[in-house]
Amino acid sequence: MQNSFSLQDKVALVTGANGGIGRSIALGYKEMGATVIASGRNPQKNAAIAEELGDGHEVISLDVRDEEAVNQAVAGVVEKHGRIDILVNNAGIARRINILDMDTVDWHDVIDTHLNGGFYCAKAAAKAMVKAGHGGKIINIGSMYSLLGPPNVTNYAAAKTGILGLTRGLAVELAVHNIQVNALVPGWHKTDLNRELLDGPLGEEIRHKTPARRLGTADDLAGSAIFLASDAAEFVTGTTLVVDGGYSIMDRQWAD
Repeated sequence: MQNSFSLQDKVALVTGANGGIGRSIALGYKEMGATVIASGRNPQKNAAIAEELGDGHEVISLDVRDEEAVNQAVAGVVEKHGRIDILVNNAGIARRINILDMDTVDWHDVIDTHLNGGFYCAKAAAKAMVKAGHGGKIINIGSMYSLLGPPNVTNYAAAKTGILGLTRGLAVELAVHNIQVNALVPGWHKTDLNRELLDGPLGEEIRHKTPARRLGTADDLAGSAIFLASDAAEFVTGTTLVVDGGYSIMDRQWAD
């Protein structure tokens, strides 16, 4: 059991890995011995994560909304590295708009990135895993808004709730191939996506409603992502692991 958390000799594709949660997971996988392929759309951020990952790893430009691009990216990973053992579906965007003012494009952009992109990546990676015959791990990144009703981000909540259904369906269908599929559900973790929001009064309000008495960081997700990607999670599939410091179970704010 002492090496069951090691990712040595594993090949991991992490989407949206050039910042925030994806970056922390990618770097965590590197530390545990995996060969990491990080993807993102921003050239400057891609260059930054490439420098952090260093030699032996790879950063690719990928728009997960493009199914053909996803298929080519996965095929490229297999061709270059011989296999793909771990997929983390992390790529995502947010559009904070009240539903009465939301344009159709704002709905589709969020759904396409999170849910459709997750489907495209999972399908392509699963096919490669099945063909190789070694099994594998797929980890989908949900959100506390997979569980709660948020204001002004109905598109995001719908996409992230769909991620949990996708996770369960994939887990059932792929178990026979020794592929485990699970979801991580972050709470309020301060990242570039929400930093401005959490640096204001809302951030303090959330801290007071979190039993851990603090906001999360992107690094708080890395350990859970390592566990779900490792041999230690061989019999864990179709589950949702909430990493929110207790926020979603708290019924009131602390008095302090």
